[in-house]
Amino acid sequence: MSQENRISTRLAALKAANKKALVSYIVVGDPRPEVSLAAMHTLVENGTDIIELGIPFSDPMAEGPVIQKGHERALSHNVSLRSTLATVVEFRKQDNETPIVVMGYTNPIERMGYSDFAKTASAAGVDGVITVDLPPEELENFNAELKANNMHNIFLLAPTSSNARIEKICAVASGFLYYVSLKGVTGAGHLDVDSVKEKVAEIRQHSALPVLVGFGIKNAETARAVGELAEGVVVGSVLVSAMGEHADATTEVICEQIKNHVASIRSGLDSIE
Repeated sequence: MSQENRISTRLAALKAANKKALVSYIVVGDPRPEVSLAAMHTLVENGTDIIELGIPFSDPMAEGPVIQKGHERALSHNVSLRSTLATVVEFRKQDNETPIVVMGYTNPIERMGYSDFAKTASAAGVDGVITVDLPPEELENFNAELKANNMHNIFLLAPTSSNARIEKICAVASGFLYYVSLKGVTGAGHLDVDSVKEKVAEIRQHSALPVLVGFGIKNAETARAVGELAEGVVVGSVLVSAMGEHADATTEVICEQIKNHVASIRSGLDSIE
């Protein structure tokens, strides 16, 4: 890439400091558009290293009931891909350091056009993209646009990913690798730390990229257990759940709820020696 990417810079700094990365996910526009900006700053103030923004979509197939409801709440306010990028623009007026990843599905990006999306997202201050339903076999054009605009293409790897599949994805991924620790959708099941350990070791045979683990990270205890095995963790459902439970509350109350969760998870990660 022509210039240093915020994701690469942040992850390198964390590694040098022997710290674990905390990636926090919220859906833009959930539960109301005016909450998102304040929530993003709250995440950073309480130890989030990378913000992951869910782009509201009508059929978020990888998501469990909690995050699906977050998408529905956002869509009820007509929050879209373009308004998601506009939120990033507003965030960057106060914070030009925190990396931002947008996570979504291919349909809205294709409708916008790969080139238009990449240029607009990069100009807004987006550093990486996760497209849940775009396989490596179909991403050549999209990848070229992202690279031309200094953005990482971040991929999900699952417990069911074969060795050959891992190798194929690692060959085209950049930024970091997102390992989904559970079979199923977001918020599902119980964390099996031993299986995470085995799979992370397998992934590392194919790539030197940092491995961050998501799905099943709910508190300081699970963050610590997984953080000991990987370069960091991704937290989503517990935050979206808290926002949904307090959807009718003030922005300040909602931010206080997510502050408590993020601060606890940060302390769990920081307790790793």
